[in-house]
Amino acid sequence: MKISKSPWIIHYDGSSCNGCDIEVLDSLMPKYDLERFGVVNTGNPKHADIFLVTGGINAQNKPVVQQIYSQMPFPKVVVAVGICACNGGIFKECYNILGGVDKAIPVDIYVPGCAARPEAIIDGVMKAVALLDKKREEMKKEAKEN
Repeated sequence: MKISKSPWIIHYDGSSCNGCDIEVLDSLMPKYDLERFGVVNTGNPKHADIFLVTGGINAQNKPVVQQIYSQMPFPKVVVAVGICACNGGIFKECYNILGGVDKAIPVDIYVPGCAARPEAIIDGVMKAVALLDKKREEMKKEAKEN
């Protein structure tokens, strides 16, 4: 797989139990070392290419997720990490949970698991990188046509 640019990730914890957040951090540590693929973790959505979300969506965090998403430049990819981010998980029937991340913003890659393993997170991020490259190529094609 050819990576044309080092993708930057922004991570947001919706309303999780922190299990997936720990695994996201573990995937960035030396044992799994997601950064060896050129991925950089950032705290600024204006610099991010990939939006990594853990936890379910509730009424309080829905506007926050939407705001972060709207601040990201195009092209962008959203990765839902963990079963709670995918569909609400064990909290799906709770009064305060609206569901997965796709209840607030469009999701491109789903990484299920409770908690999602670092290997699965890395696989999801690498699929997101490939999709990001594909979206960049499509944008270049559209720009040439116009």
